[in-house]
Amino acid sequence: MAGVTFRGVTKAFGSVVAVDDVSFDIRDGEFICLLGPSGCGKTTTLRLIAGLEQPTAGSIHIGDKDVTQVAPKGRDVGMVFQDYALYPHMTISENIAYPLKVRGASQEERARRAAEVATSLQIANLLERRPGQISGGQQQRTSVARAVVHKPQVFLFDEPLSNLDAKLRLEARGFLKHLQQDLGVTAIYVTHDQAEAMALADRIAVMDGGRIVQMAPPLEVYHRPATTFVANFLGSPPMNLLPVRVERRPGHTRFVADAFAIEAADWHERLQGRVEHDEELILGVRPEHLALGKADDAWTFPGEPYAVEPLGPETLVTLTVGDALATLRIFGDEPPVLSDRAFATIDRANLRLFRRDGERIELG
Repeated sequence: MAGVTFRGVTKAFGSVVAVDDVSFDIRDGEFICLLGPSGCGKTTTLRLIAGLEQPTAGSIHIGDKDVTQVAPKGRDVGMVFQDYALYPHMTISENIAYPLKVRGASQEERARRAAEVATSLQIANLLERRPGQISGGQQQRTSVARAVVHKPQVFLFDEPLSNLDAKLRLEARGFLKHLQQDLGVTAIYVTHDQAEAMALADRIAVMDGGRIVQMAPPLEVYHRPATTFVANFLGSPPMNLLPVRVERRPGHTRFVADAFAIEAADWHERLQGRVEHDEELILGVRPEHLALGKADDAWTFPGEPYAVEPLGPETLVTLTVGDALATLRIFGDEPPVLSDRAFATIDRANLRLFRRDGERIELG
């Protein structure tokens, strides 16, 4: 097993920079998710690790070995593709054993290892079938078996669950997490699905515009997003982001917007030296950290009910707040009954402040 290191890696396709001066260290045995929207550079990053793309600049190490110029077959990685990339004319056994065939293993060794891996992944009864004769979930397991069979140092997953229906995705997600922990192998997983990233990863690397904007454990990324991009991308619904202006005078602080003003005297000292009078900021608060309150409650702002969405164990309540929308996550079976005006109270322990350029302000 081995870790993966990027040092100043850039990949350009002509004038388009897909990966822009990326550096990171992935520890041996760690499960990392590269998360971001389409076109952010996550799949290109994965292909650079696999050797399917060559960097324009920088270096790549797998373990202690510099693999920057090493061909894919010399990198000792196993890759699971989005479309599984199974050979339709081969049996499942032959598909699984193909990496061993490339490496010169005997036919007996290939058959034995394919049977062992298929048994561990619960597809041993499918070995004589062909890919067109099995389900999508079974094809996904076959693709994973092919990646596992030669015991690689690193697993690479390129959105391997995107072709499965919702129920199978949940089952396969748990299976992959268990498999990676059982094998103890380093895994790098590309996805645009935040739920997959939160459920699977030891750390999430959020990518935007070819750069990693935050790399941290899932709950840290969720609760302490480094930028408004991360705050808005992670979470369903995402973090509420409300533009405000801060008024600071001796012993007095408040956040002012077109539709509300929040007295924040208890934060006056906390903001000392971090924000300026009349500075424009963004208040960030997750839906579960807003509660229905009353007009005279501290840290409360008004809004007009926009939508009430009962979801069983919780209800999403969306308020119109000036030109913005704010969503509250209310736990409980019974949806609240609202009049033509409602009030949202902020759990200030979970309030985040961002500058207008999107960077989070460290409050200590």
